[in-house]
Amino acid sequence: MMKPEIVPERKLPRYGFHFYNERLNGRLAMIGFIALILTELFLKHGLLLW
Repeated sequence: MMKPEIVPERKLPRYGFHFYNERLNGRLAMIGFIALILTELFLKHGLLLW
């Protein structure tokens, strides 16, 4: 079997369910959750009690 001389480079999409987008979304969710916990500790009550 012959191997191709030129292997096409696959360009990944910049939208949709993509590994980079899912990782970024997870990291932002973790930062938001920690910020929520710190805000509740600082205010001494939950944010829904305004």
